[in-house]
Amino acid sequence: MTEPVRLSKRLAELTACSRREAEQYIEGGWVLVDGQVIDEPQFKVLAQKVELAADARLAPIEPVTLLLHKPAGIDTLKDFSAALQLVTPASRWPDDRSGMRTLKGHFARLSGIAPLEADASGLVVFTQDWRIVRKLTDDAGKLEHEYNVEVAGEIAPHGLNRLNHGLTYKGWTLPPVKASWQNETRLRIVLKALQPGQIAHMCASVGLTVMSIKRIRIGGVPLSKVQPGQWRYMAASEKF
Repeated sequence: MTEPVRLSKRLAELTACSRREAEQYIEGGWVLVDGQVIDEPQFKVLAQKVELAADARLAPIEPVTLLLHKPAGIDTLKDFSAALQLVTPASRWPDDRSGMRTLKGHFARLSGIAPLEADASGLVVFTQDWRIVRKLTDDAGKLEHEYNVEVAGEIAPHGLNRLNHGLTYKGWTLPPVKASWQNETRLRIVLKALQPGQIAHMCASVGLTVMSIKRIRIGGVPLSKVQPGQWRYMAASEKF
């Protein structure tokens, strides 16, 4: 052989499978070229050693959900594109315990859901799964969102009770929330159907100035210890 050929063509010749089956094996991360996983069917090979993993499965790639720790300064309320640029194979959280293999196909056709305003950091969701899109869209007003809020100032008398019950925002009475002190400067606030600017307004109403806001959980899915700019896979056992 004197001219490079597509990996999918070479694999089809080696295993006597169809070209489409070869592409599925490759996209699924089951094909090694000189010992390295290659998941691009169009990758060109010449004299390299091409192998199909012994435990290879012939199946389309299952849709995945990626959980990003969005840094402050990126406004996903307006546009998810800047946050999506952070989601690359290189920025995967090294302590991800999902057992998922990183595949090129996992970064295509991702939909951003559950946005955060620019001043907030924390959990943002990107998914290929229409069921996750529907869950986070249809149940947006029902799911708990948990935040760590760093504050400065002295809270007003009975301020914590007021945070939990009885505040208004933009003329509307806010539903009860769960607010508690984590330490002298950090509040834990759990609420539903958050409106942009609501947490800062709530804190200001009781004499506190917000220094930072970090979302650490949506429903039953935590951010874990993912660092800013990194992401992890949502495990099959996790449910919003």
